[in-house]
Amino acid sequence: MRTHLPATRTLTGVRRLLAATAVAALAAGALTTGGGSAPGPVEPLEAAPAAASTNPVTPGDFTGFGFDQCLAPTQRTMDSWLQHSPYLAAGIYISGDSRACRSQPNLTPGWVRTQLAKGWRLLPITLGPQASCQPRFPRYRDDFTISPQRGAGKYGKARTMGQNSATSTVADAKALGLTPGSTLWYDLEGFDTANTDCRESALSFLSAWTTKVQSLGYVAGVYSSAGSGLNAIDDARVNRPGAFNLPTRIWLARWDGVANTSTSYLREDGWRPGGRVKQYRGGHDETWGGARINIDTNFLDLGKGSVAPAETHCGGTQVNLGSYPTMRPATGSYTADPAPVRALQCLLREQGTYSGPINGTYNDAVVTAVKAWQTKTGQKPTQRWFARDWVSLHAAGAAPVLKRGSAGGDVRRVQRALNSAKLGATVPAAGSFDGATDQLVRRYQRAVGVTQSGVVNATTWSKLKAGAK
Repeated sequence: MRTHLPATRTLTGVRRLLAATAVAALAAGALTTGGGSAPGPVEPLEAAPAAASTNPVTPGDFTGFGFDQCLAPTQRTMDSWLQHSPYLAAGIYISGDSRACRSQPNLTPGWVRTQLAKGWRLLPITLGPQASCQPRFPRYRDDFTISPQRGAGKYGKARTMGQNSATSTVADAKALGLTPGSTLWYDLEGFDTANTDCRESALSFLSAWTTKVQSLGYVAGVYSSAGSGLNAIDDARVNRPGAFNLPTRIWLARWDGVANTSTSYLREDGWRPGGRVKQYRGGHDETWGGARINIDTNFLDLGKGSVAPAETHCGGTQVNLGSYPTMRPATGSYTADPAPVRALQCLLREQGTYSGPINGTYNDAVVTAVKAWQTKTGQKPTQRWFARDWVSLHAAGAAPVLKRGSAGGDVRRVQRALNSAKLGATVPAAGSFDGATDQLVRRYQRAVGVTQSGVVNATTWSKLKAGAK
């Protein structure tokens, strides 16, 4: 029997004040925070545009870092954090009468659409009725705790509350333009799992909430303390299979400072692969790009993870090479290796600089294209192809912000460019921005004299495109 509640969220001084004065503050029009973090700046409330039906599913398949804060940040803050922070996922409180941030002036369909278009993965959170033995709730006069009444042994009132809460959650999600197939998260704060009626009614509530969310076309996720709510869910999974409809994904709070999805409070076989998020650090301030907010920090491993689709170049020409050598026209005993020449011919063709055959021969047509590329990138034209030219050629094209969790062809371009820069290490150009890629980006940033953030932002792209090394 546990006598303490490990890994649960605790109220900060600000949130204690808000909890005590919430009704008066709301009546006065004051903004509140809660659910996870301290207040941030607020932009003027704009007219909410119509919800977009073309938004991508969120968070989808993703492995990387995220943060959560109760009050949706301003667009300026989101843009600064996209460019400079390690985070690519953001938790936002969209629903529930028990959240401290009932007022969300920044959170509109337009805000959601903009973040998703920029590449953010959103984690929409509901903080509705809480366990009946949770001492910090109800927070207001008009929110409720989960009914602990057994009834006929099925906790029917709790289940009805769960269904109603799910209906509200989905309605709020749709109003913001969150696409079916997205994961919606229920925040059940830590409670005393030794209290039988409190525990069983909470599990019944979550079971009904999950069933209803799933029936309405969304993926059901549950956030809770690893040592209480999720421990109870995991015990039910193993010891009472079929007794409850369990969430598809779990978000465990365990503030151990370790960026993974494991904890001794849960068995390792549950919700794997691809079904876990871990909040591994509690409320603290961070500043990125001059914008400071109070956040919790998370590591996500969801779905298939951040995996890039396959790609082909020039009818199957291999452009992902183990090394990218300096090359020149054939002289005496020297002839350029055909494989990197073919890669060069293909990539120059894709940039509209070369129109000859992809035959692996470093001939006059290649020399002409090489000189044209070097001139285009501000280099002195020459017959030789250097490491700096490989870097600039691989980096040519769009310049989206890339960081841990990004995946796709743009990541492959960066990986090939880094592999060309002769940094003393390479990574497979698989298109997934993983930890090894993060470290190689930082090594490159150190070499070219920019901030070692691990984020390929506008500054780093400009160095790559210029062939800096």
